[in-house]
Amino acid sequence: MTTTEELQNSVEDHDVSGDASLETTEAQDSVSAMEEEGDRAADYIEELLDIADLDGDIDIEVRNGRTYLSVVTDGDDEQLQGLIGTKGKVLEALQELTRLAVLSSTGQRSRLVLDIAGHRQQREAELRVLAKEAISEISDGDKDEVHLKSMSPYERKIVHDVVAEAGLFSESQGQGSRRHVVISADN
Repeated sequence: MTTTEELQNSVEDHDVSGDASLETTEAQDSVSAMEEEGDRAADYIEELLDIADLDGDIDIEVRNGRTYLSVVTDGDDEQLQGLIGTKGKVLEALQELTRLAVLSSTGQRSRLVLDIAGHRQQREAELRVLAKEAISEISDGDKDEVHLKSMSPYERKIVHDVVAEAGLFSESQGQGSRRHVVISADN
């Protein structure tokens, strides 16, 4: 004969394994959705490259809950520079168009990140240096706070992460295209 306590433990064990199974299924579905998002975005970018008669390989990567698409060439990246534009403005526009194409085909909003010819990687390295210089100014006591130039939400996120790693405080201020990061020792 089974006691009430044994039944309760059995139910709790079942619920835990059921929750774990549910979480695993949800994670798999999420990865599948991001992979589909990457495939749809890659198809869109590939069509764009064909129309523009540009050569490029497309790499798809899923990490940190986001889909990353990179367009690279085996040789000269100069032919892709027109897709980056001045200060990455064309790249930002292409990223938004690609997100809209994914939304149109899947019905789901996309947070994918598009990189062309390593522009975002290079920009990330520049932003890390910029953030570390600002952190150094504050840590040395030269300034109480540092206002950086306006940047995109993706770029601000990179700076916020570097500042948080250093144990300082940062926040975004301003509206629209004038939104920028302010770094300080405390909030």
